[in-house]
Amino acid sequence: MIEENVRKLLEEIPEKNQFGEKVTLVAAVKTRSAEEINRAIAAGITDIGDNHAQEFREKYDAICGNPTRHFIGHLQTNKIKYLLGKTDLYQSIDRYALAEELSAKSERAGIISNILLQINIGDEESKGGFSLGEAEEAYSRIKSLPALKIVGLMAMLPETDDDGLLRSLAREMRALYDRLRAIDENFKHLSMGMSGDWRLCVECGSNMIRLGTAIFGPRNYDLK
Repeated sequence: MIEENVRKLLEEIPEKNQFGEKVTLVAAVKTRSAEEINRAIAAGITDIGDNHAQEFREKYDAICGNPTRHFIGHLQTNKIKYLLGKTDLYQSIDRYALAEELSAKSERAGIISNILLQINIGDEESKGGFSLGEAEEAYSRIKSLPALKIVGLMAMLPETDDDGLLRSLAREMRALYDRLRAIDENFKHLSMGMSGDWRLCVECGSNMIRLGTAIFGPRNYDLK
């Protein structure tokens, strides 16, 4: 099933979005076994995203194929040590304190950590991230920190059947991304879209999507 799902997705996902940007598929691997992840990689997945630092640590050495490693979940500052130097892109920088701690630890380790700023585009209390209104100030403040490179933005759209609202929010994210990209040549990624809404997000300008269920099927939450 995993292999067939990957094949179908790689056929369906457009190579480029309407802006001519390559669309990157990141496999969201929360609760997935190393065997499942390796099957997806063998089938053509090049990027994988972890949600939990402990899972990342436990499965790290069992993952084959040297995929690009993303961290896409809420990150506690005391768990950075498990990811440092092993994570290619931190997608969920959702608060100043996390950025400051990652910057300090990266600087001490002599590395530059690539990050995305998480934007709470739907202003949902249940989700972290900077509001749309504070996003540009957050960008300026975090950009001044050493040992971090901001390479784009990440967002999660609300769970709703209101297609018009979702498109409006996705386009607002793209507009913010374009404003910041115009002043920062490092901006490359707008990570927006999951298994239920990735098509809409790509249509509205996303160039990175994070899919779990669409690749692996329903999650088994007994495996945490």
